[in-house]
Amino acid sequence: MKKQELIHLHGLLAEVRQQCEDWDEDLALEEYETMGVKPTSIHKSKTDHKAAVFKLAKGITAPMGDAESEPLAPTAD
Repeated sequence: MKKQELIHLHGLLAEVRQQCEDWDEDLALEEYETMGVKPTSIHKSKTDHKAAVFKLAKGITAPMGDAESEPLAPTAD
């Protein structure tokens, strides 16, 4: 993935984060915040953005893992 694509993905995840925060979701973003890499930090390296994307995605999805859901039965169409 190119750096420009990573920055774009980073920006999209930042939008998802904002939406989750608007819904009063409790996100685990401490690791992401301490990195200091934002989607607008275009001077940061590709590696920094890649790490930030992974930490942001992990922080957004962490509360989803806590929720119990009923298993879905596999079906074939």
